[in-house]
Amino acid sequence: MIVVFKSMTNSSTWFVYIVRCADSSYYTGITTNLERRLGEHNGTGPGTDSGARYTRSRRPVELVYSETSASRSAASKREYAIKRLSQLKKVELVNAGS
Repeated sequence: MIVVFKSMTNSSTWFVYIVRCADSSYYTGITTNLERRLGEHNGTGPGTDSGARYTRSRRPVELVYSETSASRSAASKREYAIKRLSQLKKVELVNAGS
């Protein structure tokens, strides 16, 4: 279960998210609109060419974790911290957020 706080389209709220790819790998990113970004990663909806290169060959992807940040800077720092985690720690983070 994914818990998203506030409106998913509120541009002042940044989200740090993790998607699980079809090959069971994880991709971490930031956005102000989770629905749009997930569609981009999966190649559906407007802006379908703007999904991450990493996820294009690993579709479909599934949103497994998200958290809010007050600013782009804070979201970027958190994204960097998550990307540095081991695979096991990412799995623990995803499971803790469920």
